[in-house]
Amino acid sequence: RDAVSRAGEAARNHARLSGELAGLDEFLSRHGDLPEGARSLADGVEVRAGAEAAVAAALGGRLGAAVVSSMGEGQSLLSGMGERGGSAVVAGGAAGAGSDAPVPGAQPLADSVTSSGEMADLARTLLAGSWLVEDLDSVPADFRGVAVTADGRAWNGSTRELYQAPRGGSERILAERRRRGEVAVQAAEAREAMETSAEAAHAAAATETEALARLEAAQEARLGAERERDAALEAARRAEWLIGERREAPEQGEAAVRRAQLEGELAAERRVAERAEADREERAEAIRQHEFSIARDNALLPAVARVQSALDGAHAAAVEAAARFAAELEADRESGGSEAEELRSCAAAEAEIQARLREGAEAVTEAEVKAQQSRDRHEEVGGELKRLAEMLGFEPEPAEKPLTEEERESLDQRLARVERRKEQLGPVNPLAKAEYEEALEHVETLERQRNDLEEAMRELRTLIRETDRQIRETFEKTFEAAAKNFEELVEHCFPGGRGRLRLVREERAPKPVIGGAEGDEEARLEAAAEAEAQDEEGKELGEPEDDLGVEIEVTPAGKSMKKLTLMSGGEKSMTAIAFLFAVFLARPCPFYILDEVEAALDDLNIGRFLELLRAYRDRAQFIVVTHQQRTMEAADALYGVSMGGDGVSKVISRKLPAEEEAQAA
Repeated sequence: RDAVSRAGEAARNHARLSGELAGLDEFLSRHGDLPEGARSLADGVEVRAGAEAAVAAALGGRLGAAVVSSMGEGQSLLSGMGERGGSAVVAGGAAGAGSDAPVPGAQPLADSVTSSGEMADLARTLLAGSWLVEDLDSVPADFRGVAVTADGRAWNGSTRELYQAPRGGSERILAERRRRGEVAVQAAEAREAMETSAEAAHAAAATETEALARLEAAQEARLGAERERDAALEAARRAEWLIGERREAPEQGEAAVRRAQLEGELAAERRVAERAEADREERAEAIRQHEFSIARDNALLPAVARVQSALDGAHAAAVEAAARFAAELEADRESGGSEAEELRSCAAAEAEIQARLREGAEAVTEAEVKAQQSRDRHEEVGGELKRLAEMLGFEPEPAEKPLTEEERESLDQRLARVERRKEQLGPVNPLAKAEYEEALEHVETLERQRNDLEEAMRELRTLIRETDRQIRETFEKTFEAAAKNFEELVEHCFPGGRGRLRLVREERAPKPVIGGAEGDEEARLEAAAEAEAQDEEGKELGEPEDDLGVEIEVTPAGKSMKKLTLMSGGEKSMTAIAFLFAVFLARPCPFYILDEVEAALDDLNIGRFLELLRAYRDRAQFIVVTHQQRTMEAADALYGVSMGGDGVSKVISRKLPAEEEAQAA
């Protein structure tokens, strides 16, 4: 930062010196009055500090003369300068004989030239015989050389001429030329210092870049270490927390989980054991049932034996009967062909009957389905009938008599209207409730905003009425004071006359047209009545009356009352001056700018205007732009703009003595 600061300071110093050097070059080039390519004696002469005025006085006009190498070149140069004329000095001449020192301690003026070269040698030649003295009063009368003081006052003993070098002329050129040399050296040093500082700043910037890179790497390493430390601390805190949780709640943690698992397995084993016990009890019960059955069967064995013997007898009888029946069957088989045919016909009839039974069952099923559908339709129609009856205002019970044609048409029309309304309503919107709630909330928000706006409007109306009241009161006070002051000032500006300020308002009613018909008069009266109604409405609302402006009326002595628009230029100026000072006395300002306000006034009225300025100049500052000599004489200070021969404008100021001092003098 120090290197950059030094580099910036060196750059600013170099820029300042460069700007100063450019300004000096511009000044020196602007004060040259020679043709292009020609050089003046001042361009090559540099003198020591403090001797500029003396050298300029000794050389005089020769300091700005062109330096030529021959007489012919000088004549060509002078011919090219035309009517404006000029002078030239031919270089290369021998130095003239110098005079003795006029007083002890006098210094040769040629020694004040510090530069070298042809022009500097020429300047020393021209300054031969010129001496720098402290005071011209000590120069002897028989001195034939040139004696010059440091402030540029010179005495030429050979011509008996005493003259003073003007300030700001050739003296300033020599001073600025000497100063340019110093500034050029300082600028070169500043440039070298700037380059050195810039190199140091670049080196410091490179070092800073490396240091920043190392700092960034160190910060990254530090951040990594901090992250690792934070992770370790977090792990340690987690472990400590788990240990504390385990100590405070032993039922939690991995052991608790394992214990819960074992308890679950134990419960499962208990359930398995319970189911095994239940199965064992069921098997024991089955065994008891089987034992009971076996005991019961054992108790029935005698009866079974008796039954067995009976069955054996029956079997023998059955075998005998079977033999008898087989014989009869064989006899019947021979005679049963016709019966088989009859049985087949019966089977066919049975199949046909079975088919009809299936068809009948299907018909019955269809009839039951249709009956159920009829019952469902009856219920639906009954519900629809009940809904329509409630909608149409009838009893849901069937009427005793059928509806007439007119009643049926009326009901059809009502149903058609209901259907149309239903179609117009469109499908049911399931989000209608949410939309209604949102719309209701939006309406409530708008209502609150409207109330806030109405409250703000009421406050604004109150503020506007208060502001209008203050404006009206301030305007009335200012107008009353200005009107009173205007009447007094008009008596001063128009002796024997009078004047006043009058408020004017807008004429809302249309003016009568010359030669208009009665209809125009009626329209004018209607417009006037409407304007009065608007005024009354504004008063009811508390609105202030709108006064558009101020009308000035002045009656000069011996004349009728005139408005400002009917006056001459001088009368308008005096009226405006009176109005200005009337407002000034009512509402003073720190200063006023009056731009040629007395241009149209004669001497008498100018005197009256100056009396007003003198009377009130202790209350405010009046800046008057004028071309009148009498106004300038009455001023405390004058500022004028003048253009010199070189085309440069200059501001000239002069502070005039006060009237009391002038009268005392």
